[in-house]
Amino acid sequence: MNDFIIKSPSIDAYFRGIILFGANTASYKFALAKALIDLTKQNKDFVSERDLALVFLNYMNEHIQNGTPQITSNSSKYFDAFASYNKQHVSLDEMVSLTLSNPFKNVIDRFHTINSQQSPTTFYERTQKNGIKGIVITDNIFKLQEMNHLENIIEEIEGRWRLVEVAWSLKMNPSLLNVKYDVSNKSLFIAGNNSYKRIDITSSRSALNGYQKGKCFYCVRDISINKHHPELTDVDHFIPHLLQPSLNHNLDGVWNLVLSCTTCNRGENGKFTLLPILEYLEKLYERNEYFIMSHHPLRETLINQLGKNSYQRKQFLNEVYNLALTQLLFTWKPTETFIMK
Repeated sequence: MNDFIIKSPSIDAYFRGIILFGANTASYKFALAKALIDLTKQNKDFVSERDLALVFLNYMNEHIQNGTPQITSNSSKYFDAFASYNKQHVSLDEMVSLTLSNPFKNVIDRFHTINSQQSPTTFYERTQKNGIKGIVITDNIFKLQEMNHLENIIEEIEGRWRLVEVAWSLKMNPSLLNVKYDVSNKSLFIAGNNSYKRIDITSSRSALNGYQKGKCFYCVRDISINKHHPELTDVDHFIPHLLQPSLNHNLDGVWNLVLSCTTCNRGENGKFTLLPILEYLEKLYERNEYFIMSHHPLRETLINQLGKNSYQRKQFLNEVYNLALTQLLFTWKPTETFIMK
């Protein structure tokens, strides 16, 4: 199983693993994940397949109405039906029936698959109640709610969904996207087929957060990527951005971006423009390898920025770190760290 799961086998890590890893030929998994979170917030335990389908197809339709592709094939009876549904030529009951007979034939049973392995932690089980087919939502997802992880996870689902949509709209494998970072609005974007056309993908916070498991890169305290949260996490340049004029490397590259709590980044005794101690360089290397080994849409971007193999990538980071150290002279570490739960 992927290191991301082995290294931190917490409940939220498994849910994120389901969303982040694995090949996607359709966007069913994202809609199902959001539907599960919705129903959890309503304190549902047993949910009939019909009720689940109602929430599922609403999330599917939100993205379909954005005009973005939701499947790798050129045509799909299920997705084609949404065009008629949105023109009121197909009824809601017909769409529910199509949902039950199409995506639900596969996604319900395969949701807990991570890199061809079955997750030992599950978030629902198939069952029947009074002869009605449905699912029982397990305590695991309610625990995520108790730990206040669900809002961050919703943002991460949307970020991952958007990355996949952009790749499919360009008829590319998601792992081949060359993603760039916009410092001004903290977002990720790519150049379209016309290199002068910019395509905004997602908030950099949404894309990065799942791999940090909702924790500050440095002190491991809980962070939020909800833009309305008073403790909205900062996007930090690991190698300080003020060195950009003197270094022949792109410090705005995804390889150099991490999520930091405001205390570590700019609070009392914060990092500001200092260089983190060496142990965090190793952590940055491991984080980037997670992106690459998971075949995430940022994979190709990181390979282009860091090197084709792990040795080259480690050498690159070591070189840039030492160049930075010769100029900054001093290193930084947080005054307080927390235990990963």
